[in-house]
Amino acid sequence: MIRLKRMVFPLALLLAFPALASPALVSPALAQNAAITDPPRDAANPPRPVAFVMPSPDGAGAMNALLWLAGGAGPHPTLLLFHGFPGNEQNLDLAQAARRAGWHVLTLHYRGSWGSPGDFSFSHAAQDAHTALAWLRDPANAARYGIDPRRIAVAGHSMGGFMASDAAADDHAVAGLFLIDAWPIGKAGAQTATAAGLAEWRKDHTEDMPPLAGATLDGLANEARIGAARFDLKARVLAFGPRPLAIYGASAALGADNLDLLNAAVQAGNGRASGGLWETDHSFSDHRIALAAALVDWLGTLP
Repeated sequence: MIRLKRMVFPLALLLAFPALASPALVSPALAQNAAITDPPRDAANPPRPVAFVMPSPDGAGAMNALLWLAGGAGPHPTLLLFHGFPGNEQNLDLAQAARRAGWHVLTLHYRGSWGSPGDFSFSHAAQDAHTALAWLRDPANAARYGIDPRRIAVAGHSMGGFMASDAAADDHAVAGLFLIDAWPIGKAGAQTATAAGLAEWRKDHTEDMPPLAGATLDGLANEARIGAARFDLKARVLAFGPRPLAIYGASAALGADNLDLLNAAVQAGNGRASGGLWETDHSFSDHRIALAAALVDWLGTLP
């Protein structure tokens, strides 16, 4: 998980989205929504989890996945939710909140992470994100699980923010993109070109490696450095175009980068971009209810 020093932001940057800077501004009506309220039980169509293994198309590994099926008669809109690097924060509270709001949610572990077969790499994770989105669109899967392929949104935290952006940018039917303190992998990789930058990388990520198979810390740094253009988060967010976009940054971690993303999207003409900077850590540890409320509220605005 990304661990960065607390940052101080220029006033001009903080004022870019003043109405969105604090979760305290969430509407009181959200107190009654799916972020904190269980829905009535539908005995004929109860919510349930479906665990399965999603093979990668190239045969080099697979993803342990879980589809959180919402209650009620379908088809249902579906949220594809990606965790970060390595994924200590799974954001399953967000998955449950979205499910209570009537959305199916698909979560997964990338190849080579947390027991999923195969070797972990940033490139494999990006391929896995595309594979998962294609799985949701498969007519057989949509029919079997009551998935509405016209209403699929994608969300990601940290490294998962890049994976979400990458997959959503390439699928023009994705209804919306929700990013949580997204990690600019290419920028971080470029910084490892110096000895000091590589030392900082090792310091930040040594403890992230145990859940990952087939990868080394220096190998991942090399992949991110050589592929800095491929893993350019801003380029992928801009490629998403004018569709609904939400970006929430954490002041104690990647807030500056995420506000920069949000500004760039607005300046590029995305009139449906929202979000802002919250005073919290990379995991939003003391803002989980507010984050769930923001996600559920945003999902409700999608066409």
